[in-house]
Amino acid sequence: MSRSYTVGYFVGSLSSTSINRVLSRALIALAPADLEFVELPIGNLPLYSPDYDADYPPEARALKEAIAGVDAVLFVSPEYNRSIPGALKNAIDWASRPWGQNSFDHVPAAVIGASVGAIGTAVGQQSLRAVLSFCNARQMTSPEAYIQYSPDVFAPDGSVGDDETAEFLRTYMQEFHDHLVRVLTVLPRG
Repeated sequence: MSRSYTVGYFVGSLSSTSINRVLSRALIALAPADLEFVELPIGNLPLYSPDYDADYPPEARALKEAIAGVDAVLFVSPEYNRSIPGALKNAIDWASRPWGQNSFDHVPAAVIGASVGAIGTAVGQQSLRAVLSFCNARQMTSPEAYIQYSPDVFAPDGSVGDDETAEFLRTYMQEFHDHLVRVLTVLPRG
């Protein structure tokens, strides 16, 4: 009997109308059946400061505990000013600190994002990947996925109205599944 895996996912936008939240719903719907998903919320975190390292606030402790409770992480994020949205970067800073207590160390990870623009978060993803490399996350490097969002393709409930896009996202999630299984075989969590 095969086991199931829990994926914690970050939505990099705090917007109530986030197209990346819609994309996350599509990814969950198209993922292999043995993946379970839990959102890792980032909206209530105070701004990170090393002053907190000796005594983390409850929101930051909860984030670190949530990451410890999943098998892998998926970043579904927009691009802000050709980089990482501030709220997402703040969450990564909290989770990777204090020094020596990096929650992303050896964690299987993947990055994807949607934009209404043609480059589909490509530059922002490169910034995010650089940060995750420093955090020693075990990133899936292929396939890359820069999604150009259209409300004609993505319904708010996560259904995908274009067969080619749905198949691409299904393949992406299967590749992520295979990646996390490979990483966890070599570097088991907990």
